Amino acid sequence: MPTRTTGRNYIIAALILALLTLAVTAFCRRSRSESAEPVRTPVNLNEVLTNEMSDTSILSGIDSKVKEYMTYWGLKGVSLSVMRNDSLLYAKGFGMADSDRRMEPGNILRIASVSKLVTATGIMVLQDRGQLSIKDKVFGPHGILNDSVYVAAISDSLYNKITVEDLMRHKGGFSRKGGDPMFSTRWIMMQNGWKEVPTQEQLMELQLKRKLIFEPGTSQDYSNFGYLALSMVIEKVSGTDYETFIQENVLHPAGCRGFRIAGNYYKDRYPEEVRYYVQHDDEPAEEFNNSGRKVTRCYGGNNVAGLSGAGAWVASTPELALFVASIDGKPEVPDVISPESVAAMTEYFDPETYSLGWNDTKPTGEWSRTGTFAGTSALIKCFPDGECWVFVTNTSTYKGPGLARFTGELFDKLRASCSSRFPARNLFYED
Repeated sequence: MPTRTTGRNYIIAALILALLTLAVTAFCRRSRSESAEPVRTPVNLNEVLTNEMSDTSILSGIDSKVKEYMTYWGLKGVSLSVMRNDSLLYAKGFGMADSDRRMEPGNILRIASVSKLVTATGIMVLQDRGQLSIKDKVFGPHGILNDSVYVAAISDSLYNKITVEDLMRHKGGFSRKGGDPMFSTRWIMMQNGWKEVPTQEQLMELQLKRKLIFEPGTSQDYSNFGYLALSMVIEKVSGTDYETFIQENVLHPAGCRGFRIAGNYYKDRYPEEVRYYVQHDDEPAEEFNNSGRKVTRCYGGNNVAGLSGAGAWVASTPELALFVASIDGKPEVPDVISPESVAAMTEYFDPETYSLGWNDTKPTGEWSRTGTFAGTSALIKCFPDGECWVFVTNTSTYKGPGLARFTGELFDKLRASCSSRFPARNLFYED
């Protein structure tokens, strides 16, 4: 039988063991805390960065080649940012942001279809949270957009087969051969006798009354309307408007503070936004709202704001680079989507299959995203060696989307002559 002395010894030993456990735990926690890398928050790039920060003689080759390119294509202004392994090495504006302002890194520009990459990321955020799957059906009684007015409008049962992924890969069955509904507002108003610009809901109902061109998932045809539908999917699933959801769940977590949904006219521009220009011989266009007025094509020729997630965002090139850093799987900048979603967005199938949000992701690790309409041309290109180049103009050319090929060739020339000269730094963060 144990004595009272033995019992006290057990109690004392247990107390000592408990105190030692607490001390060791506290020490380990303190050690982990002291050794862990601090979480760094990117600076407000649009307010902090200046041309002078990238204006150095060792990079003068960039200046001369970009200016030659601008002269050849008649570009009023250009913004260029270069990132390597999630570190911003270079950010500079060239030419004029407006008639009385030179282009600076913090100027924001329309990015056209680069917006689709933002929208696709929003979809992947929702999938990561278990709120949808890209395999989910979009239309019909069992689809996400199952509002009674949409279900009643469906004239082709093939709509019931369209998945979220089909829309992301431009495989929904839509076609631009009869006119892109996102750039045919005036004609749609005339054909339907509408006095007001159609809402997204009206465009959706109108589209659902038309036959699809091919069975969803079996072919592809680039579709701006498909990305409008994805914007509406985001709204339906999240319960909030598209812009708010993207700002709060994609852009702000990535550290991007200057993205905005564009306006249609010069008077609607943001304080830091550029002026847009068309090529010198571009004829005035009919105003998109069927007013009968003639306008400069980039200011009223199209309903830019109405493009929503298909092409309505404005952003600076440094923040576009930061956004890419938040979805590229590299560890230097925390991603806003899961590794599985990064892999899904960049998966390569074949040359004829669009990636999720990206235009093209090659098996070599090269990714690209383009965007073009009146008054702007944008290109993001990520290279296998970890560099990412972002280029946006405030001027359109007669080449239209074809300008991206020449911008890509400019990137190759600049990389060959200047990549080894970039200083070792990261402009995303303050020193």
